[in-house]
Amino acid sequence: QVQLVESGGGLVQAGGSLRLSCAASGRTFSWYAMGWFRQAPGKEREFVAAISWSGGNTYYADSVKGRFTISRDNAKNTVYLQMNSLKPEDTAVYYCAADITSRPTIVRLTTDDYDYWGQGTQVTVSS
Repeated sequence: QVQLVESGGGLVQAGGSLRLSCAASGRTFSWYAMGWFRQAPGKEREFVAAISWSGGNTYYADSVKGRFTISRDNAKNTVYLQMNSLKPEDTAVYYCAADITSRPTIVRLTTDDYDYWGQGTQVTVSS
């Protein structure tokens, strides 16, 4: 089993920044392809960013490209999402997800690709 715990959410004004963290436990973290998703009220969960377990490949939704950065520290079993220039439309519950894979460069882009999910952390951006 894999446990994922997100932290770092909160209330921030438009234009501000937040850094989300997702701590993983249970198996060898360096074998996890990781992703961040978000879900706003009344909307489906959507992809935000993904990173391969090697850390060498990343992918972003167009809506966050240039503003958000995903990174990971395999020694700390943690993946991060640095969010800059936040907008009110970024308001959502943010979830991290893990997929155990033998492929070090793969990135996963859909909810169906991931086997494990955290409980989510609320991000609210005020205008």
